[in-house]
Amino acid sequence: MWNVDERFEKKTMDSLAALGFAVGSTRGVVRVEKYGSGAEFRQVPDGHFQMTIMPAIMLHGQFTRLWDAGYQKFLLTTEGVKVPALAEHLANLRKFNEEMRTALGVPTFYNEALGSVSQVSVYDRVKGRPGDVPDETVGVHTPGSAH
Repeated sequence: MWNVDERFEKKTMDSLAALGFAVGSTRGVVRVEKYGSGAEFRQVPDGHFQMTIMPAIMLHGQFTRLWDAGYQKFLLTTEGVKVPALAEHLANLRKFNEEMRTALGVPTFYNEALGSVSQVSVYDRVKGRPGDVPDETVGVHTPGSAH
């Protein structure tokens, strides 16, 4: 997992576009995207930038959370919509993450290089325990249903 306390200089953030990342900046917030994945950084009072949204798969221009439901990985939107994560999504997220780490000079440790790291893991199927109905546990609903 990324050390979200690490801070990066403005010149480092500015160099990302030259490395093929799409970089958008608005009022101290920098959004970096590539391969359908993205991350967000915010400027802190000392002028450096700190990651505020970890590398994530983008869906319709929005960040998603990766959920490991035990039998399948899903993308969760901020609206609570669940979309199956495809192998291509995961491969692109891994590629984005590796290139971003290299560009920012952040080391990758062995356990992090093994595979996708999910932000949410709920797949306890024992009736009566949290996770027995995974969608309810993580706040997922079907499109068109009431929140």
